[in-house]
Amino acid sequence: MKTDLSDVTFILLVRIDSIERLENILLVTNYLMDNFHTHIYIYEADKYCNHILQKTLKKKIRYQFVEDEDYILHKTKYYNQMANKVNTKFIAIWDADIIAEKKYILECVKRLRENKADMGIPYNGVCLNTSIPVRELFIKKKKIKILYKYKERMEILHHRSLVGGAVIMNKEKYIEAGLENELFYGWGDEDFNRFHQFRNRKFIIYRSKNILYHLSHPRNENSTYCNELQVYISKNELNRTYKSSCMELNQSHKNSL
Repeated sequence: MKTDLSDVTFILLVRIDSIERLENILLVTNYLMDNFHTHIYIYEADKYCNHILQKTLKKKIRYQFVEDEDYILHKTKYYNQMANKVNTKFIAIWDADIIAEKKYILECVKRLRENKADMGIPYNGVCLNTSIPVRELFIKKKKIKILYKYKERMEILHHRSLVGGAVIMNKEKYIEAGLENELFYGWGDEDFNRFHQFRNRKFIIYRSKNILYHLSHPRNENSTYCNELQVYISKNELNRTYKSSCMELNQSHKNSL
């Protein structure tokens, strides 16, 4: 039975660089659509549009293609563009390869609706990488119970406590926090930066106690730091945000407008 999440828009940014990526985004969006009455907004950024994703998505999903010659996907820039086009009270930044349990998504939205949270993270910081065999079994069965059953065989995606991949926020608070810092270019620490932007402003962050699942796929230049300069910029910006007061963050945001 579907649950009403008509006040939430899930935004997903994707570049189809493998068949696994295509399969994963279809799995993720179908999972969301099968469980919720909600809004899904997809940006596909690439050199040209082959219309494959557009034609395979469910009709109710909002899709937009943007031509992008850059081999690095500038995630923060596109998330800001998408956020400015979202009209719902709540916005969810969702990775195109992520499955979160329905119960914990609803738990976060309930907190947001009751003004008991400004950001909801539907997992405890642990994200498990499914592995190719388990992913393939999930494709066949399309049951989240498959992921539960084989979670002991999965490896942890990252050994630090994560705060991204699946994040639901009050859109007004997200805007007040400054949206995404576009100095984060490509893969990096933008999720942690967003988390600290909320935390340092004393916004309420709620975490669920469940784990998150990452559907395996080949890893390329958009799944790691693109160069040493970007490592430096990413770490420097994250450190600045981490150490900034609410007043300093607000002044920095005003200066960037």
